[in-house]
Amino acid sequence: MKYIGAHVSAAGGVENAPINAGEIEAKAFALFTKNQKRWEASPLTTKNIKSFRENIIKFGINEKFILPHNSYLINLGNPEKENREKSIKAFIDEVNRTKDLGLLYINGHPGSHLNKITEEESLDYISESINEIIKNTELITIVIENTSGQGSNLGYKFEHLAYIIDRILNKDRIGVCLDTCHTFTGGYDLRTKEAYTKTMDEFEKIIGFNYLKGVHLNDSKTPFNSRVDRHHSIGKGELGEEFFKLFMNDKRFNNMPIILETIDTTLWKDEIKFLYSLQK
Repeated sequence: MKYIGAHVSAAGGVENAPINAGEIEAKAFALFTKNQKRWEASPLTTKNIKSFRENIIKFGINEKFILPHNSYLINLGNPEKENREKSIKAFIDEVNRTKDLGLLYINGHPGSHLNKITEEESLDYISESINEIIKNTELITIVIENTSGQGSNLGYKFEHLAYIIDRILNKDRIGVCLDTCHTFTGGYDLRTKEAYTKTMDEFEKIIGFNYLKGVHLNDSKTPFNSRVDRHHSIGKGELGEEFFKLFMNDKRFNNMPIILETIDTTLWKDEIKFLYSLQK
């Protein structure tokens, strides 16, 4: 079974995210547990946590299908030690907030080399940073997301994610989120059955579906292999309806959070219904 939702607003408190997910009839959702554009945040209160838990029960959304996203400021591959340590500290806080909410995963981008060091050096920093985060936290699985490779962002090659995973000491606490827009603009075609099969075979060979913990299901405003990250509404971008049919009938994506980050929030409810209608 597919569990589809969207990255909903948590404005006014994390407890509002499940309400916003319920309004679009989502079976899954993502949220920021703090302001994603600030380093510091007040701790979650007992009231925040209690209300959040009550609301996910009210709207029938299981913890397994909630995929929080960490701050956009975090860069575990930063070549500057001081800035990298600041990112590690912020990531640890994000993990602890996720644990306080009783969730299972925290999703984030791998990191960027900022054109100051090599990709491999930055990937080593990312791996070391994740090991440090895991060492200083409990339970939560770190879910790294593939990227478009815009600017100096790493993670646009499946090999980047595999390189990181290979260096994580506790592999029970590492996973991957596959973003379909990022996959496509990062150079993996998905538009035809042949291309889709080739890409998914590569993902299995290089990373392995056993590490897949969630999906960001987005169309793309920019062309194949553009290395530009611009999401679009389902069926309005470059990917084409055939891809979404293939995806919705691929059982390898069952029983995990499938999160829309498409650009028109007013379409989310309709997009969710449309996607389910593609199932045979």
